[in-house]
Amino acid sequence: MTSDTKFFDDLSKIIIFHRKQSGLNRAELSHLSNVSKTVIYDIEHGKKTVRFENIVKILNVLNIKIKFTSPLMSSYMELLNKNEKS
Repeated sequence: MTSDTKFFDDLSKIIIFHRKQSGLNRAELSHLSNVSKTVIYDIEHGKKTVRFENIVKILNVLNIKIKFTSPLMSSYMELLNKNEKS
C-alpha cells in the first residue's frame, strides 16, 4: 500500500468512526458540513480526488483537528514565535 493510499484509507476510517459515534448518517453530515452526500461517500471510500476544502468542512463538523508534524516543525514554531514577538 502506498503512503497516499494509506493516508486516504486512514482518513476514511477516522471519518466513518466519528460520524457514527456522533450518531449522524451521511445525509445529516452532508447538511451540517454543506457538502454533498456523494462527497462524503467518496471520502468514506478512500477516493483521492476529493477537494481539500470539502475534507476540512467535514472534519470541522466532526471536531477532528489536523496536526502537522515534521522533523523541522520545532524550528518552524521557534521562527513563528520569534516573528510574532517582533
